[in-house]
Amino acid sequence: MNSRERVLAALNHIEPDRVPVDLSGHRSSGISAMVYPKLRKHLGLPPCLVRVYDPIQQLAVVDEDVLDRFGIDTIELGRAFAQEDDAWADWILPDGTPCQMPAWANPERGEKGWVLRSVNGNVIARLPDGAIYFEQCSYPFLEQDDIDNIPAAMQESMWTAIASPPGPLIAGPNGKEVLRNGAQRLREETDRAIIGLFGGNLLEMGQFLYRNDNFFMLLAGEPKRAHAFLDRVVEMHLKNLESFLGCVGEHIDIILFGDDLGMQTGPQISPKMYREFFKPRHKILWNRAKELADVKVMLHCCGGVRSILGDLIEAGLDAMNPVQTTCDGMDPRELKAEFGKDLTFWGGGCDTQGVLMKGTPDEVRRHVREMVEILRPGGGFVFQQVHNILADVPAENVVAMLEEVKEIKN
Repeated sequence: MNSRERVLAALNHIEPDRVPVDLSGHRSSGISAMVYPKLRKHLGLPPCLVRVYDPIQQLAVVDEDVLDRFGIDTIELGRAFAQEDDAWADWILPDGTPCQMPAWANPERGEKGWVLRSVNGNVIARLPDGAIYFEQCSYPFLEQDDIDNIPAAMQESMWTAIASPPGPLIAGPNGKEVLRNGAQRLREETDRAIIGLFGGNLLEMGQFLYRNDNFFMLLAGEPKRAHAFLDRVVEMHLKNLESFLGCVGEHIDIILFGDDLGMQTGPQISPKMYREFFKPRHKILWNRAKELADVKVMLHCCGGVRSILGDLIEAGLDAMNPVQTTCDGMDPRELKAEFGKDLTFWGGGCDTQGVLMKGTPDEVRRHVREMVEILRPGGGFVFQQVHNILADVPAENVVAMLEEVKEIKN
């Protein structure tokens, strides 16, 4: 099998020739820009200037030599864009490593740290000295909402205003043509499974704009207003979805939505609240994506969400990431037994909170083999560590993880 065939077999619950592997195929399967140079050095690869494709989470563009070294089977659609040098601007990572950031998201030095500004010049994110990630500091609906102008509000929120490639490169009058041509070119150049990042956030959109606490209170205390807000969000997403898949639908294999519904201890909201506010709207979006293109629908959803997995499947979900196995209710054996015939587990391959960060290479290898043995049978599994490889993960542990899964044969 080639990489695309391998991933699609797993998504269709057919056990492929080997476990498919994702590294940096989306913004929750990446590697910290501060770890990446150490990884290259550990592998004996020539040094190169790190490009940070996700400014907020500080994730590196992973080069072809690393992807080939570990037999990575996925690639993000955004890799087709921002290949020219003028799309990047020099910067320094928090540990002092020289790097480049997308030119449209170049941070500026503020008091006691760095800041990111919106197109209107407002500070929407801060990276204090001593920190390693940007944090949101602007919530446009904090004092007063305006549900008739949600797109404008999104320009004042960190998670929706600071884009990874292609970013504003497709914002001009010829944007659709640029997007379509880039997707077609990538399809012709690679046999890796292509992931198109869409977003389509619902719960998170409320949190981005109102702030978490205020949006929870809106859901609980003003349900009519919450429904009205979410209806407007869905209208916006449907319009964007039709435009996006109209350009790239025939060139991608997976469309990625995002909504962190869980916490370490369980869902952020009750199953009843999920079914009232979000399940019907997820169903509308996910089914429309499948009507528009021959794609599998994946949801990035952190946390303990076992109590609503059945609802997510009923809404049309094909795959879930990152499968946070250390959360309450997320035992991988139980998840595989209960949901493995209907849902692909895209992740869960290595615990990043504990084992990958704190274990020895041998402990990482044993852990990886155990997770693969649990989740691989019958397909429905794509290997990925649980979320991004963080800045303090030892390079030798990254190598141990990726080498071990590559060595496992059916």
